[in-house]
Amino acid sequence: MGFYWIPRSHDNWAFKTPESAIDINSLTSSPCRQHTLSAALENIQFNSLFSQSSVADKARLLSVSSPHASAWLSVVPSPGLGLSLDPNEHQMAIKWWLGLNTSPGSPPCALCPEHPLDPLGHHAVTCKRGGDAISRHNKLRDVVLQTCHRACLHKPSNWLCGKPAAFDLTVVSPLNPTFISEAGRTAGSAAVAAELRKHSANDAKCSELGWTCIPLVAESYGAWGSEAVQAFSRLASYLATRTNSPKSKVVCSLYGRLNLTLVRANARALLLRCGCSLQEGDISSSQLS
Repeated sequence: MGFYWIPRSHDNWAFKTPESAIDINSLTSSPCRQHTLSAALENIQFNSLFSQSSVADKARLLSVSSPHASAWLSVVPSPGLGLSLDPNEHQMAIKWWLGLNTSPGSPPCALCPEHPLDPLGHHAVTCKRGGDAISRHNKLRDVVLQTCHRACLHKPSNWLCGKPAAFDLTVVSPLNPTFISEAGRTAGSAAVAAELRKHSANDAKCSELGWTCIPLVAESYGAWGSEAVQAFSRLASYLATRTNSPKSKVVCSLYGRLNLTLVRANARALLLRCGCSLQEGDISSSQLS
């Protein structure tokens, strides 16, 4: 099951891309899995879309296609655990994720009218008014803290070379004018820049205290910086050992919770700034913290 011979259909296969885009001989010389063929075709489609996109859309595409960025899409909805999206949130999240226009007509931001909303939602997810950025940070922090507690790491002392860890979490947008040019060429470049900035600001103070500074940087679309990925891998190892669970399952669960929390906060920020109503009972962003 799952294996296909395709030599006889080779001449009938209608690739709507240049011949150089895929080595058909490598696929027909031996049996290949459907996944292999699908992945090859998806790469062609991605590259075609990418080549025709604006710099901003290229930055978005590279970020959403980064490892773990789409983990939120696989989370089993669980309102009791805070792992769910209401219909308005889900619709806005999907539009934003796909790069559809989240604010037709570019109306002014409902919380800071001097700033017009942009189609890709950059202003909405980075706006400092209303406390949504702080609420998002705190919710992500709480997911990390809860995971540390479950792994019995109430204080990550002896995290690296006998030193305690000082986690510093932040969210950056690859559409930020400071990052967008490089973010449109290199996946994760906005997160890398933010990691360097955090080290520059915190390393000296952490060194005085005998701590190791570990920036936990998320791009707004869900791509995580390399230092966060390493930290989450180690944290998942501790939790997997503690709960006698496969590490791969723990990693998937952790990124699912983190990125659903991130996407939900972004969707709510977008809805508020577009003047859309939230779920009944929510009347201001201060109630989302």
